[in-house]
Amino acid sequence: MVRPLLRSALVLAVVYGFITGYMYLFQRDFVFHPNGTLSPPRDLGLDGVTAEQVRMQDGTAVTVWQSPPEDPQKPTVLYFHGNGGNLSGRAKRYRQIVDSGFGLYAPTYRGYPGAEGSPSEAALIADGLAHFDQVAAATDTIVLHGESLGTGVAVAVAVAAQRHAAALVLEAPYTAAADIAAATYPWLPVSLLMKDPFLSRERISDVQEPVFVIHGTNDRTIPFEQGQALFDMAREPKVFRAVEGAGHNSLWTEGLWPATLEFLARYTGTGASIQQ
Repeated sequence: MVRPLLRSALVLAVVYGFITGYMYLFQRDFVFHPNGTLSPPRDLGLDGVTAEQVRMQDGTAVTVWQSPPEDPQKPTVLYFHGNGGNLSGRAKRYRQIVDSGFGLYAPTYRGYPGAEGSPSEAALIADGLAHFDQVAAATDTIVLHGESLGTGVAVAVAVAAQRHAAALVLEAPYTAAADIAAATYPWLPVSLLMKDPFLSRERISDVQEPVFVIHGTNDRTIPFEQGQALFDMAREPKVFRAVEGAGHNSLWTEGLWPATLEFLARYTGTGASIQQ
């Protein structure tokens, strides 16, 4: 009886070790999902938006879609997108931003269509800081917007020393990417294995800007409870908007932008005269 049990335990240990090793080596394929073709903004109805190649500090080139605000007094939205697709898939969102008279600065991530290199948490945050400085050189009022994965980048940029935005908008955020991975793979030692944990829960309390969190109650990608928990950790002033029945990708069609304008008007003095 002992030998068969030992044999079975050994087989299970080998299989577990193989799966764990595979997950460790290829974990970024589960976090980052670049795909599709990056189209010119004009082809997607964004006539006033230009696509430019911007060099990061290490020389890596990434594409940025940008347009200035129609009035210097209006803010520019620095938009960090989610983990899937590319900038083209968010054209309708960007249209709402620029149609409101706001400026837009939307960078893609390393390894995504329109960019060189490979994505990682450290690289995305370092690039995010460089993008912030680029926008700050052209405007005094910046609204940080993070979408899904991008909320981790936006939070990290918001707490960076000597950088101050007018507000932080978090669309379907998480407490940490590591928390999502741990819930998805409870049989793995995620805290030991994960290279890109995006620990927003350890950063959010240091955010000085007004925080707006919006999350769908039917989000099956990042649980609604994660957005609520992160909001609870943030300091005032802050606003939480629960969108009843909305999923992970439907917040913009469920009124995200008008709700954001309302928040900005109340807490930053911008957006009040913007057409919604």
